[in-house]
Amino acid sequence: MLDIIHYPLFLLSVFIFAVTPGPDIAYVLGQSLANGRKAGILSALGVMLGSSVHAVAGAVGLGAIIAASPTLFTVIKYLGALYLAFLGAKMILGTLRKRGQTADDNEEVVIQKAAAKSILIRGFITTLTNPKVLLFFIAFFPQFIAAGGSYYAESFLLLGATYALLGFCTDTTLALIAGTLAARISGSPKAHYWIDRLVGTTFIALGLRLASVAR
Repeated sequence: MLDIIHYPLFLLSVFIFAVTPGPDIAYVLGQSLANGRKAGILSALGVMLGSSVHAVAGAVGLGAIIAASPTLFTVIKYLGALYLAFLGAKMILGTLRKRGQTADDNEEVVIQKAAAKSILIRGFITTLTNPKVLLFFIAFFPQFIAAGGSYYAESFLLLGATYALLGFCTDTTLALIAGTLAARISGSPKAHYWIDRLVGTTFIALGLRLASVAR
């Protein structure tokens, strides 16, 4: 299959990486819990699109250039960290606004759903600015491409497509599970407040962790 070697081992390794907790999974779970199954699936789609861009960048050598440049790598790393922190802070502040909207006469609080386009774009950016995904592509993928082959770029793209599709399947599964849980507590605004705060705090923590990633 082109210049790809040890493909079954690659599938197993990618699956393990895909289910390892990180910014992508946190975003998918967060949106699923906050906004339901559809939001979770849209988040997973955005993550898949971000992974696809990493695959193309790796195939043409752009990923290696970014990883080899301390400046570019640092810029992407901090952009990703700041973006996660921004999403986390926005979720936490949103719960405070919702709490302030609760009237003394116990009026029903309407939990607004995030726009579908916004959810998709945020998932895309979360993955695109994740340096761990970038490093995984350029350090791990070449080990499964035969040295001296004639189809390096094509093989890299196929491995990237495999990664993106397998990641989408695992993320979608998690989204459906988390979305089902969210549906069961949909009638409890208080539960949503605490979920949003927990997810927001997790995003901020992951942002801080991402900021400390080294090449």
